[in-house]
Amino acid sequence: MLGTDYTTGSPSWIDLGSPDTGAAAEFYTAVFGWQYRSAGPEAGGYGFFQQDGKTVAALGPLTETGARSAWTVYFTTPDAEATAKATEEAGGQVRVAPMDVPEAGRMAALTDPAGAQFAVWQPGEVRGLDRTSEENTLVWVELHTPEPESALGFYRSLFGWRWAAMEAPGMTYRVISTADGDEEDTSFGGAAELQSEGMPPSWIPYFDVADADRTAELVQGSGGSVLMPPSDIPDVGRLAWFADPFGAPFAVLKPMPPQR
Repeated sequence: MLGTDYTTGSPSWIDLGSPDTGAAAEFYTAVFGWQYRSAGPEAGGYGFFQQDGKTVAALGPLTETGARSAWTVYFTTPDAEATAKATEEAGGQVRVAPMDVPEAGRMAALTDPAGAQFAVWQPGEVRGLDRTSEENTLVWVELHTPEPESALGFYRSLFGWRWAAMEAPGMTYRVISTADGDEEDTSFGGAAELQSEGMPPSWIPYFDVADADRTAELVQGSGGSVLMPPSDIPDVGRLAWFADPFGAPFAVLKPMPPQR
């Protein structure tokens, strides 16, 4: 699962682009108990979701023409400029060229060859999220794409990722790890083929929850929708997929306790 010892290729940040940041903040506060803090008037409406003063996600207005409301996953890079160049050379697209976030770091918004959007973060004073893999924080990220092996080859050219295939109900699932270290210890996400027509290639964040069924009730009661009802996945836990009131998809997972 995710940690906060960020290395090249590991997820280090997530933010939500929304057409109504005020309503989105109210929704996620109701579902996860987060607190929202603005980054200030100079930040253009950007702000942070926090838990006990620790940043667990971020929120900002949609800024790209034609953009849909969605969560964006950021991956750590030592050089945003080089990663953006490598993305174009490997058939991807640079949507937002590398730019400085004063004092915090440097970022770029990219798209892989299949159309899944992501971003990269070159740390400055901010290495990444303060808290992950705890209740109501980011615990996993998942790529849904037409040809997972091809897509993962693209990301390997950027970050050196490794992956291992495993059979899951109705699909082959690839568990992704960073380039270095024990594969199980450094795993942070997975990749699977698109399972439904009309779903664009995308990265989906998973948040750790104490009770997936209760979270489904909170989502529906706060104006969101259930895309996949809570269900048990052997050796994984109980998970569900939702969409917030503006259509941004996300998932939750009640992880299975570690086997001793």
